[in-house]
Amino acid sequence: MASAETVKVIVRCRPMNRREKDLGCECVVVMDGLTCGLVNPDDKDAGPKNFTFDGAYFIDSTTEGIYNDVAFPLVESVLEGYNGTVFAYGQTGCGKSFTMQGVIDPPTQRGIIPRAFEHIFEVIQTSENMKYLVLASYLEIYNEEIRDLLGTDVKKKLDLKEHPDKGVYVQGLSQHPVHNTAECEELMERGWKNRSTGATLMNADSSRSHSIFTITLEMMEVSGDSDSIRSGKLNLVDLAGSERQAKTGATGDRLKEATKINLSLSALGNVISALVDGKSKHIPYRDSKLTRLLQDSLGGNTKTLMVACLSPADNNYDETLSTLRYANRAKNIKNKPKINEDPKDAMLREYQEEIRKLKEMLDKQGPQETIVSVAPDEDALAEEREKVRREYDMKMRKMKEEMETEQQNNALLQANMENLRKQYENQINEIKMKE
Repeated sequence: MASAETVKVIVRCRPMNRREKDLGCECVVVMDGLTCGLVNPDDKDAGPKNFTFDGAYFIDSTTEGIYNDVAFPLVESVLEGYNGTVFAYGQTGCGKSFTMQGVIDPPTQRGIIPRAFEHIFEVIQTSENMKYLVLASYLEIYNEEIRDLLGTDVKKKLDLKEHPDKGVYVQGLSQHPVHNTAECEELMERGWKNRSTGATLMNADSSRSHSIFTITLEMMEVSGDSDSIRSGKLNLVDLAGSERQAKTGATGDRLKEATKINLSLSALGNVISALVDGKSKHIPYRDSKLTRLLQDSLGGNTKTLMVACLSPADNNYDETLSTLRYANRAKNIKNKPKINEDPKDAMLREYQEEIRKLKEMLDKQGPQETIVSVAPDEDALAEEREKVRREYDMKMRKMKEEMETEQQNNALLQANMENLRKQYENQINEIKMKE
């Protein structure tokens, strides 16, 4: 039985940006230890409203420090077979993508996502008795439509499905085998270029969609008496920011996008509220694609970290207060993470434990000849373990072959499209020459 644990929540406040400095804004965020305080600019004498979290990181903080403090243990858990989710939440232009994606220079501000890549493959490279299959996928939710950022047709809408065993999943989402950090970063860069972005007054490169980069790990321990088969999944989520039209100056497509973003974030807030108020029997996961995809991360079988990103400026007081209130609620969500273990393997573990207990009992009783009766069970266990190992090896080979075939088909499709484009250009040129 999985034990309950709460969602981990930290807050991060970015420095003043140029726009806020030009407007003469004042800082209204204060931090002390694990406490984040917010001063009302219209009532400074009242003192700050204080909130306590699992971590509070002020303007001089580094993503390296944040990762080592709170993300590192979560990724370690994924490597043990748990599911893990890290998601950044907050107003537009508050540093969510900076925290998740990061920058190359300075190195201390490289994002949580590339650091997780490095972390995973460092562990894999130093593991002596484990076999790994690592798969990556990257999707975005744009205007309540799911798109595969690594697919051959990025504009194609994908459907959400639900399976009794694996839960909510995206039908047709491509998964790519990866063998090192560089391959992960190449996929992230390719997908990032396909994301929907647009300029607003608040953010020159505003994300117009929510994105989820997922790493799935299949692990098999091949040491001693154990052939343990486990799987872990890491969701790295970069949410689009909440917006107010009066501040962003959004019109046309930008305004439509903002409306969809705000609706999905409102649905997320409703799910958080329903999970912690203790009164709601119905949790409204189905109100948006985002909340359905995060269903297992909020109240389910996942270790979850929320990074609430803040602006320090007084003109963002209302939005910052809203973010802090949501974050304060989220820290009370209880998940029940458990190791994802193959049912056969779990049964084998039970057999092994039962045999160990029987041996202890027989050792205490004394007669050595009775121990012989345990041997056939051990032989049967070894035979079953070898059978499971062979099945898993076949599964890994089959998955790799399917992935390689899919990649070859994608390459062929892209080559055909390029040939068609060249033929089209040649025909146009011939027509122009005739004119």
